[in-house]
Amino acid sequence: MPTVLITTDYLTAGDEVDTYLTGLGFTTRHRPMRGKRPPEELVTALDGVEGALIANEPMTAEVLRQAPALRAIVRTGVGYDSVDLAAAAKHDITVSNLPGINANAVAEYTIGLLLVQARNLVGMAAGVAAGGWPRRDGFELRGKTLGIIGRGAVAQRVKPLASAFGMTVLGSEVPFDELLGRSDFVSIHTALNDRTRHLIDAAALARMKPTAHLINTARGPIVDETALADAVRAGRIAGAALDVLDTEPLPADSVLRGVDGITVCSHMAGQTAEARHAAGLEGAKELVAALDGRPAFSIRHAA
Repeated sequence: MPTVLITTDYLTAGDEVDTYLTGLGFTTRHRPMRGKRPPEELVTALDGVEGALIANEPMTAEVLRQAPALRAIVRTGVGYDSVDLAAAAKHDITVSNLPGINANAVAEYTIGLLLVQARNLVGMAAGVAAGGWPRRDGFELRGKTLGIIGRGAVAQRVKPLASAFGMTVLGSEVPFDELLGRSDFVSIHTALNDRTRHLIDAAALARMKPTAHLINTARGPIVDETALADAVRAGRIAGAALDVLDTEPLPADSVLRGVDGITVCSHMAGQTAEARHAAGLEGAKELVAALDGRPAFSIRHAA
């Protein structure tokens, strides 16, 4: 049976996913990805591997070229921008993701970030930790407008949660410029591609209310971080909560550091026990199916 590589950091030897795969006769190789690693390490890990269950590993054209045995890649998540789809197609490697697998987790987390920004929870907690007792007014979500960029599973789960707080929700039914101009919060839930890269740039930020907050739990490069930092510093928008970044972990010299009003988290929106369990097991099942020539969620490269 084939050897499969597992790089998702919360999947470990002897766990339910490992037991499932080895029970079917697969040989598993665990090389958890924690932060960046040199491409040559990934190439070495892929030696003789036919299937890969990955997190955000950069499966570049050069890496795939040096993995001749590889036949299937499965992402334990929704995005797939770390995989060069054209190169994968060239080498007859199927690529799958798991649509909607962590939608509940990300939707709940999004509402959490709305509350963080509305009540300045991070700033308040930091003030107490520093020995103070800050008592500044926040504002309520009820009566505010949430603009959602995206139409996928997460966007659909956010809508009823926001409505339960008494928010008005805008989506793709209104023009993009109108959504930006009317919203008290703008929340990003769309894929990263050539069309959406830097979708939120200086011009888009200029269309937002000066009291508005930006929320991003999708992909970092959708937001122009320099433009965002400038906009918040200048008071053109009130703030932002970012769970995803252009470069992760956050570089020491990032323009986002030290900007009052910007909250940065560590790409945790989809990481609940429930979502991780589902992603690991469903990812393993998809990998088995893909290696058998019948992937359920294969992503086709658009020529």
